[in-house]
Amino acid sequence: MKMIANRPVLRLLIIEDQVDLAENLFEFLGEEHYSLDFAADGLTALHLLATQHYDVIVLDLMLPGVNGFDICKRIRQDLQCETPIILMTALSGLKDKEKGFEFGADDYLVKPFELRELQLRIEALHRRHSPQRSVLIADTIRFNPGTLEVQIDDMKTVLTGTPARLFELLMRAYPNFISHEALHEALSGTRHLDSEGSHLRTHIYTLRKTLQATFGQGLVKTVHGRGYRLSPLHEEDVDS
Repeated sequence: MKMIANRPVLRLLIIEDQVDLAENLFEFLGEEHYSLDFAADGLTALHLLATQHYDVIVLDLMLPGVNGFDICKRIRQDLQCETPIILMTALSGLKDKEKGFEFGADDYLVKPFELRELQLRIEALHRRHSPQRSVLIADTIRFNPGTLEVQIDDMKTVLTGTPARLFELLMRAYPNFISHEALHEALSGTRHLDSEGSHLRTHIYTLRKTLQATFGQGLVKTVHGRGYRLSPLHEEDVDS
């Protein structure tokens, strides 16, 4: 991770449909040297989260289409993403806060708020959560979601892009499988598969090919008619 004045450069995803507020957030946080991505709706945000790594998510509740509560729930359940989430909203009632935390939020900021307070909450969440992203372990396989490095014994490789996101989902699900529909939704924001799921199979093929080059196995097993699961080296691998 890059550093500025001994402080890590955090990568943030801002999910906000109000242009004026989004511009204010970008101006303030950009001046503080954060790396920022923007999504004006939940489905765009889900697609970004399926393919990119962020340190903190700032999520508005009142979004067009799918509301922020449901997006928060899908981030946790469908994407299996543990990135810290700050909800920001004008809804200040206790029941709204309870719902936000129940659906997986880590913090809740009521509008209007000082931008400096948001910054302090972002940095506090990152300090508390960053150790949890250090290493995922499934049998003999180790995966670092921050560096995207896969390690088995003394063998290592680094994944990129969509294959890296797929591998993280498979690591988090192990020893269970993930359905075709759930994986497709993690990549595209919709559970509707394209013709014969060709895009998903292409990404799985790329992931297996990368892993095969280092470990001699693709490490991803097909659960026929259902989905995929992680397959450690001592298990029989199915490359179909």
